[in-house]
Amino acid sequence: MTKTIATLIAGLFATAAFAQAPAPAAAPAAAAKIEAKTEAKAVKADAKEAKAVTKAEAKEIKEVAKAEAKETKAVASAKEDVVSAKADAKVEKAKAHEKADKSKEKAAHAKDAAKPAEKSTGVPVAAPVVAAAAAPAAK
Repeated sequence: MTKTIATLIAGLFATAAFAQAPAPAAAPAAAAKIEAKTEAKAVKADAKEAKAVTKAEAKEIKEVAKAEAKETKAVASAKEDVVSAKADAKVEKAKAHEKADKSKEKAAHAKDAAKPAEKSTGVPVAAPVVAAAAAPAAK
């Protein structure tokens, strides 16, 4: 009989232990819900962060494009200034050549005008001035 009582008591303990096993299984389900909520929050936070990063990158790209456009505009303006300066230099050079040509023509004309005076009198044009300066010394 002691064996029968021992078996009944062992069965009672086994049943009690077996009956309590599903209770911890329910706890992981609650933990899984909490974990799922936490994971969902983490996913939302990651999505929000990714959105902020994408927005910042777009802003940076926009600023870079704006700076490049400004630089391109400045380079074009500088090139335009160089072209304008070259054109101005060509105009100034042409004016200088024209002025030099006029000076040469005047000099040639004056030289031509002086030669006929020498030939007609036979005395150089500068000769009377030298003679007038030498005459007072001779007295």
